[in-house]
Parts: sequence; C-alpha cells; structure tokens
Amino acid sequence: MKRDAILPEDYRPAEDEPFMNDRQLEYFRRKLLNWRHELLAGSRDTIEGLQDSTRNIPDVADRASEETDRALELRTRDRQRKLVAKIDAALRRIEDGEYGYCEVTGEPISLKRLDARPIATMSLEAQERHERREKVHRDD
Repeated sequence: MKRDAILPEDYRPAEDEPFMNDRQLEYFRRKLLNWRHELLAGSRDTIEGLQDSTRNIPDVADRASEETDRALELRTRDRQRKLVAKIDAALRRIEDGEYGYCEVTGEPISLKRLDARPIATMSLEAQERHERREKVHRDD
C-alpha cells in the first residue's frame, strides 16, 4: 500500500470505487491512528490525574467516593487499553492487505460498518450469527 495516498479533507470511502483501494486504506489507517492517539492521550491524562489525587482524605464517605471514582476510571482505561490492542491489530491487517474483509466469510465488510467501527473483523451478518450462537451457549 502506498502510504502517501492523497486524501482530500472531505474524502469518504464510496461504494462506487474499488474496495480497499489505496485511498480507502489510507482513510481507515488515518482514522485508526487518530483514534489510537486520542485513547493514549486520555490514558496519560488519567495517570496524571490519579497520581495527583493520591491524597489522604479524612472523611470516610469522601474517601469511599474517591475510591469508587478511581476504580471506575481504571476499568474504563482497561477497556480502552484493550481497544488500543484491537486498533493495532486493524493497522496490522491494513499492512498485511487483509483489512476490510470478514475473518469468517472472507467477504468485504461494508464501508458503512467500517466507518462506524473501523476495528470490525466480521461482516454484520457474520457478527450477528456469532452473537446468536454465543447467546444460545450462554443460555445453556
């Protein structure tokens, strides 16, 4: 893939162009990199905030509230850490020429779905089948 694909600022992948051409790949690569950058910047802010807020709070209720807030923040950051790993995997798929194709069927994932969820690895139909199977097994 050419890294220097020129993208107009208002470019959006369209169904009437070849699927996963250089422009589309560059569009999704930039989208993923921007998302990753935002998540990592938020993580840095959280770490700094948690370091600043390690203080001795005498009131038990205030201290409990502070601990609850910290636990929630850490859970959120853990989810975001997992999301960064998925973003990295999507970037690797771009490099390997596998991005945009369903890992189950091999069919193209719709551009609309990829634009909404650029880390998607399955077409909507395959994802729905997967979730139905998962629900059936969970109910057993």
